[in-house]
Amino acid sequence: MTMTAIVASDVISSLIVSGNPIAYLTFRTFAYTCQNQVLIYLMNSKIGHYMKIPPRIVFPLFILASIITSIIQYITAIYLLNHLPHICTSKNPVWRCLSLQNTHTSSIIFGVTGSFIWSSQYSSMLYGFLIGTILPILSWLLWKIFPHIKWLALINFPIFLMATTNFPPAPAAEFPSWFLIGFIFNFILYRYAHNWWEKYAYIFSIAMSCGVAICSFIIFLAFQLNHTDFPQWWGLGGINRDGCPLDSANFSGFISTERYI
Repeated sequence: MTMTAIVASDVISSLIVSGNPIAYLTFRTFAYTCQNQVLIYLMNSKIGHYMKIPPRIVFPLFILASIITSIIQYITAIYLLNHLPHICTSKNPVWRCLSLQNTHTSSIIFGVTGSFIWSSQYSSMLYGFLIGTILPILSWLLWKIFPHIKWLALINFPIFLMATTNFPPAPAAEFPSWFLIGFIFNFILYRYAHNWWEKYAYIFSIAMSCGVAICSFIIFLAFQLNHTDFPQWWGLGGINRDGCPLDSANFSGFISTERYI
């Protein structure tokens, strides 16, 4: 839902505030960021509900956590900017700030050039709206015409296509991992170990998310802070070290080696 809102806000802003990146970012903040923060709050409240924690306890904890994380994030950002050379540039592939780079690129494409209009270089991308509208209707019609084919009822194009909105800035190599984990848990375990899936799948998902955060923190303190590089292997090719040498190419296929955000 949030990614749909941000795409819609980008296209609308390119039409009404073209040439004004500040207005674009302001429009994007109200159209997407506020909604995203509300959804994050609702998701966290859902976790508290599952853990049987009363809302009157959850809400002040959210306020306290927001204050603490704001201070920690600011201190961390200042520390990284002052201690990591070439941070947020192509010269430092480990710390390229892809999310910020994505926001900066969007502000240029939509806010400065207004590229998503019919006469622009990227106008062909607008056909994605038409394709995204037709595909769910097509799958629904096929399900109605062939009701005996059970797997047609499981096709959900909005969910399939929603994942593609994460490509910028998510590296391409992450998608096979997502597919593999999703297939194991939501197909194999759901079908052959449903009782385990029903009891532990959601908790295990949270545990993996927390494990990634803790592991990233440990890796930073133990390795990156001591200038110890990750072992090189075939899956680390490309400027983003995700095995795809073309992931940093532009619309024309040109790969820039000097990009700054």
